[in-house]
Amino acid sequence: MKINRIELRQIQMPLVHFFETSFGRTTTRRIVLVRVDADGLTGWGEVTAGESPFYSYETPETAWHILRDFLIPWTLGKDFGAPAGIAACFLPIRGHNMAKAALENALWDIEAQKQNIPLAKLLGGTLEEIPCGVSIGIQNSIPELLEKIDREVAAGYQRIKVKIKPGWDLDVLDAIRSKFSRIPLMADANSAYSLDDLAHLKELDRFYLMMIEQPLGWDDLVDHAKLQREISTPICLDESIHNADDARKALQIGAGKIINIKLGRVGGFTAARQVHDVCRARNVPVWCGGMLESGIGRAHNIAMSTLPGFTLPGDVSASKRYWAEDIIEPEVTVSAQGTIRVSPAAGLGYTPNLARIEKLTVRKESFE
Repeated sequence: MKINRIELRQIQMPLVHFFETSFGRTTTRRIVLVRVDADGLTGWGEVTAGESPFYSYETPETAWHILRDFLIPWTLGKDFGAPAGIAACFLPIRGHNMAKAALENALWDIEAQKQNIPLAKLLGGTLEEIPCGVSIGIQNSIPELLEKIDREVAAGYQRIKVKIKPGWDLDVLDAIRSKFSRIPLMADANSAYSLDDLAHLKELDRFYLMMIEQPLGWDDLVDHAKLQREISTPICLDESIHNADDARKALQIGAGKIINIKLGRVGGFTAARQVHDVCRARNVPVWCGGMLESGIGRAHNIAMSTLPGFTLPGDVSASKRYWAEDIIEPEVTVSAQGTIRVSPAAGLGYTPNLARIEKLTVRKESFE
């Protein structure tokens, strides 16, 4: 596979509703898209970094820099036998996984098109329909949150995830359980707590949560292991897991019982499959987390979620939950049963809407 041309685009997409976590509130997404031309075909990838360096140190600006000044010069004009080859090429660069993933994932799209098979099948996926959960951010009030949960349950979503932080946790979960006693429920803290909050975190056990996601430090494993020994609620690790070695070490010391796999966070499909395999060999469930992706990133998440170890509903929900108009055709839809049917089309399974992308573009640069 010889890469002939790479294009970077930064687009701005306003969310239909703000999304708030312990980091802050997001109303508009700045997204870097990567378009790759190779062997007469075109593939697309997406940088999933947030606008600010809160979830990770990566931002659209850092990704643009790393892609333009390192990753693209290392790959343009080169011939890679398979997409995994480019992942090996990027190993000398420490971190910057979201930038790496965008470029690598575009090559997986191209390779699936070359073989005339769906991307999910190329990855080794076995599911033809994936179960979907939904992530709901911090709201202005508890009644507003309950109203949103009510709508998502009625829409068929199989799991509800709510964001929590100190001051927005126990009362919130108590209100949810009072109204929705049986829904599969999880809480995501995005590293908002420390072991000093141990007594407070023990209170979460009474809500029978599926899991609490990343309650402690973003780069921590040891304190999570201490916390997991003190609470019965399963801990799910997110920000702490950047590769298969992190997953292996975390499970070895008992830092959690579930792992969230995000394509951008781990560096693309090659690394994601490695993390998946480490967890599956240990009978540890995984699921696909979301980063407010456009349809391109969402389509990649759908393909990854077909791997056999993804046994829990992920954050891969419908386009309309986030965007008045997505940048792919058709848009991602969710059935009344809370599932997404995997596209049988070759490659990504969805077609980028070039006119829509052009309209949203605020910066672009091409390399040949």
